[in-house]
Amino acid sequence: MSQNIDRLIKKDADVVLHPASSITALLEDGPQMIVEAKGCNVIDSDGRELLDAVAGLWCVNTGYGRTELADAMKNAAEKLGYYHSFANSSNPWQVELAEKLVSLAPEGLSKVFFGTSGSDCNDTLIKIAWHYHVLRGNSKKIKIIAREQAYHGTSISSASLTGLTHFHSDFPIPLNFVLRTDCPHYYTGALEDETEEEFCDRLIGNIEQLIEKESADTIAAFFAEPIMGAGGVIVPPPGYYPRLTKILKDNDILFVADEVICGYGRLGNWFGSPQLGIEPDMMASAKGLTSGYFPLSAAYISQPIWEVLKEGSQKLGAFFHGYTYSGHPVGAAVGLANLEIFEKENLIARAKENGIYLHEQLQSLLNLPNVGEIRGEGLIAGVQLVADKSSRTLPDAAAKIPMNVTKLMLEKGVIIRPLATVATLAISPPLTISKDEIDRLVQMMSESIAAQV
Repeated sequence: MSQNIDRLIKKDADVVLHPASSITALLEDGPQMIVEAKGCNVIDSDGRELLDAVAGLWCVNTGYGRTELADAMKNAAEKLGYYHSFANSSNPWQVELAEKLVSLAPEGLSKVFFGTSGSDCNDTLIKIAWHYHVLRGNSKKIKIIAREQAYHGTSISSASLTGLTHFHSDFPIPLNFVLRTDCPHYYTGALEDETEEEFCDRLIGNIEQLIEKESADTIAAFFAEPIMGAGGVIVPPPGYYPRLTKILKDNDILFVADEVICGYGRLGNWFGSPQLGIEPDMMASAKGLTSGYFPLSAAYISQPIWEVLKEGSQKLGAFFHGYTYSGHPVGAAVGLANLEIFEKENLIARAKENGIYLHEQLQSLLNLPNVGEIRGEGLIAGVQLVADKSSRTLPDAAAKIPMNVTKLMLEKGVIIRPLATVATLAISPPLTISKDEIDRLVQMMSESIAAQV
């Protein structure tokens, strides 16, 4: 086994183009080869056990090594390894999963469309927003508002919504249907002497001005993560979402909640929208839906939107959108088994309790001279690194402080994620993390950040 792993490590760069990775770094250093995992820990090819405090990519909510999910996958595959959902075909697993998801969803969301990733989920919701408005006679409503520092995926349309410029570099994106508005981060975005309430007033005013400038008759939807993930774990100021909801309703603009990270227990509730005051017309989800064990996404739409689509099908004959793997029976079976684990082990309540503990412990990092703010809710957190606390000046990007902290923590046996563009360290562990593991995480982080002073 070890000889084969060594061969694969050497071969990796010859045959694999890695996502979001440096090709030159891969050629120089080789890949980090993960070969096994259990609970909140992964094991690399050197036999090192590493506490994964990011749950893969914000997704392994029920933890690693779940035999229940492997069994569900095996049992479903033996009965029906695959069949499509086109032309009104279906399978028992997708119907049962959709029924369960609708019962857990925020009020008003009544139908589910299945895909395979957060990116394709947001693509789907963009198309549904366009389709909905066209069917109602509003063919000019094609623009989508998204925020600076938002992350909504990496496909052509979802990368256009994404407000992180390194996802646009040397690509002809964002496409011109996207309108950009402010990132709602008070710590880095407030004007001098501006209160949080005044900051919120300014951002809401800017959205109103944008809608007036562009004309509400041309704007289809507003996409927002309840808490922004890859853009820095940003929590908007109080009152932001209820005020935004009213503006969008008044202007016939759909509110799309991107819950790909926040959904399925991450914030200590099934979904983040009700927790933060969002009333979504549509909602994207993926990641924690299967805890990453199978590629599956679920796009939710409201009953009024479905009614319009239903009327449209009488004219068009079909809803002309879908993927080969939409409603995959094996993926749906894994999703059902994953949700059973949530309920059996009371993971939503555990995430809320341990999230409170995590944020209490993280407060100790504010004693360090280069930590300016701790953000997040539940089991998601962002640690803001600064060069100067009084001015809230961020570190020089060339110094690569977030990367240095991450590398040092990896040497100490803990995985976190650097969000370099906003000088933030992201934490998003499996919901099964223990208080002892949280203590270890915070201690290793404290030591690694202190070493950068």
